[in-house]
Amino acid sequence: MYVDHIRAYVPRNDQEAAEKAAMLEYILPDPEKALTRENRQAHVTCSGLVLNRQGTRVLMAHHDLYKVWAWTGGHADGDGDLLSVAMREAREETGVVHLRPLSPEIASLEILPVWGHRKRGQYVPGHLHLNVSYLLLADENDPLTARAGENSGVAWLPVEGLGKITGEWQMDPIYEKLLARARELL
Repeated sequence: MYVDHIRAYVPRNDQEAAEKAAMLEYILPDPEKALTRENRQAHVTCSGLVLNRQGTRVLMAHHDLYKVWAWTGGHADGDGDLLSVAMREAREETGVVHLRPLSPEIASLEILPVWGHRKRGQYVPGHLHLNVSYLLLADENDPLTARAGENSGVAWLPVEGLGKITGEWQMDPIYEKLLARARELL
């Protein structure tokens, strides 16, 4: 069960320790419900920081909703295989075909706030994403395709100076943390 993977994750800083505890506190009363968007206050999402084999570039999508370059990811939608969710989302959002985990282990945990917004004509109230992150590797030679309705572009961005490109100051520490962990594994 996915909860066991989150329980087994060893936090590497105080942010992760606090957010792991809060995630488990929220998930444990009803783990299956936490996997779905029916839970409107908070639900499980999965993200992948997709790198090239050398670790010098990151594959990102320019998201329509927030108008920023960001990692790939999305809702678990009932699927407890969180690595599979992160990989599916990376493929769907970028068109990349040759994708594999740098490690099958969870790379990071974070609780991400989502502001209220409109999606497909419906209002989505503000809520939390109980996010499980993975490090993924992709082939830079794969053709890239933006996912209509979600992003307007897909590109390999340089790791060096990534924070100047993303335009999402609150995500920069997460990207930096994940890039440091990727360097340990490459």
